[in-house]
Amino acid sequence: MTPKSEEYLSLDIQDVADMKLALLPAESSDKESSTMVSSTPHPSRLKYLSLGVLVLQTTSLVLTMRYSRTQKEDGPRYLASSAVVAAEVLKIFTCTFIVFMENKYSLRAMNLLLKEEIVKKPVETMKLAVPAGIYTLQNNLLYVALSNLDAATYQVTYQLKILTTALFSVSMLGKRLGLYQWLSLLSLMAGVTLVQWPTDSTGEQKVLTAGSQVVGVAAVLTACMSSGFAGVYFEKILKETKQSVWVRNIQLGLFSFLLGLLGMMVYDGRSVRQSGMFQGYNAITWTVVVLQAMGGLVVAVVIKYADNILKGFATSVSIIVSTLISYFVLNDFHPTGVFFLGAMLVIAATFLYGYHGKPANGAVKV
Repeated sequence: MTPKSEEYLSLDIQDVADMKLALLPAESSDKESSTMVSSTPHPSRLKYLSLGVLVLQTTSLVLTMRYSRTQKEDGPRYLASSAVVAAEVLKIFTCTFIVFMENKYSLRAMNLLLKEEIVKKPVETMKLAVPAGIYTLQNNLLYVALSNLDAATYQVTYQLKILTTALFSVSMLGKRLGLYQWLSLLSLMAGVTLVQWPTDSTGEQKVLTAGSQVVGVAAVLTACMSSGFAGVYFEKILKETKQSVWVRNIQLGLFSFLLGLLGMMVYDGRSVRQSGMFQGYNAITWTVVVLQAMGGLVVAVVIKYADNILKGFATSVSIIVSTLISYFVLNDFHPTGVFFLGAMLVIAATFLYGYHGKPANGAVKV
C-alpha cells in the first residue's frame, strides 16, 4: 500500500454537517491534509489553533442544532427540510466564490470553466446525483437524530461512520485495513453498544421516551451508512478525474439543492404553502444553517495543520465538551457509568484508527 493510499484509511474527521463536510468530503480532506502534514512542518501553535477550531466546529453545530430542535417556541418550529435547502444554497455560493477567486476574479474565466466542466460534461455531472441524493437524506436524518437524542449520545454513536466508511472502502475500493484499524473498529462497536445500553432510570429522570430514542438511534445509524457509502463513492469520483474539488462541490450542491427542494415540497409542502419556507426561523436557526454550510470549509482550511493524533484528540475533546454542555447547560443528559465506559472505548478507537502501524500482510496497492 502506498503512503498516499494509506492516508485514505485515516477517516476520522466528522462529516457534520454533515455529516458530510459541507464543502469537502471527510475522506478526501483527511487524505490531503495528512499528506501535507507529512511533507510540510508547521509551528506547534498552529497545531493547537487547529485543535481549537476543530473542537469548536465539531461541537458547535451539534449543540446548536440540538438546542434549536428542543427549544420552546411560541409559533411553529422551523422546518428541518428548509434548513437543509438553505444550507445547500449557501454552499453553492461559497464554492462559486472560491472558483471565482481561483480564476483571478475573472467572471469570464469562471463562466467558461463552469460551462466546460458542468454543461459540456453531462455524464460526469450526472455521476454526482447519487451522492447528492444520499447526502441530502443524511442531512435531514441528522435533524431527526438531534430532535430525539441528546448531543452526547449522538456524538458518540455517530462515530460509527468510521466503521461504515472503512467497510465501504474495503468493498468498493479494494483496500485493506491493518491490525490497528480492525482493533479500533471492534473497540468502536463495543463502545457504541455500551452507550446505547438501556438503563434503569425512572420516568421522571428520563428526558427522552423509549420511542424517540429508537427513532434517534435509527436516524444516526442510517446517516452513518449513507455517510460511509456517499463519502467513498465521492472519493472514487474524485480519484478518477482531475476536476477541481470546488467545481465538483458546485455540481454536488446543485443536485442536493434540487433534491432537497423536492423533498421539502413532498414532505412539508402543506406547511410551506401555509406559513412559508422560513417559518420559525430565528438567530439560532440561521446559525445552524451557516454552521452546516460553512463547517466543511473551515475544516478544509485548518486541517492541513493537524495530524491524525491531533484529529483524534479533537474528536475526543468534542465528545467530552458535548457531554458536559448536555448535562450542565441543556440539562437533557444524565450520564451513567456504562455510558462513560462506552465513550472511552469510542475515544480510544478514534486514536487507534489513525495510528499508522505496519500494514496488513498482502495489502492491496491502490
